[in-house]
Amino acid sequence: MAAPRRRWRCVCALAAGLAACAPTGEQAVSQNELLARSLMDALVAADTATIVALFWPEAVYDDYASQLQYRGIEEIVGYVTSVHAWADDVYLNVGSVHVSESGAVAEWLFAAVQARPMGELVPTVTNREVVVNGVTIIEVDGGRIRRAADYVDQLPLLLQLGGRMTLPGGGLVELEEGR
Repeated sequence: MAAPRRRWRCVCALAAGLAACAPTGEQAVSQNELLARSLMDALVAADTATIVALFWPEAVYDDYASQLQYRGIEEIVGYVTSVHAWADDVYLNVGSVHVSESGAVAEWLFAAVQARPMGELVPTVTNREVVVNGVTIIEVDGGRIRRAADYVDQLPLLLQLGGRMTLPGGGLVELEEGR
């Protein structure tokens, strides 16, 4: 009878300790803003060690512009550092960060210079600067990111690189020269 009681006391003590360590409302909000800003800094620096530390190993990252989902830390690291495969002078300015106890939304402006091919999408080097706005949403669980999602319109990026879009009926969308 003494052994089960001791185990029960240990379980209660562990639960109380974990509850004491869990961030409370205001602490969680501050922590979630820090997580969002740290993620954006890690993206610019291609800091894989920080990215690994920010996410749960089984986390998910959605790229809605490409309609792709990255599962697990290895795929997430590949996705969030992929911009460095085609771009130099990567810049990300985080504007507002809207936080809650369960996550954050970061509004950002991204800029870079396309210095290498972007696969089949843009197979030639343009050396043009691109500037786009976007939003990243993170869901936080236990002080780490469980899920993230990027929302950005890819059309302005492609137009800035010299791309065109042909519309049904023959219309054409392209940037005016000098823009």
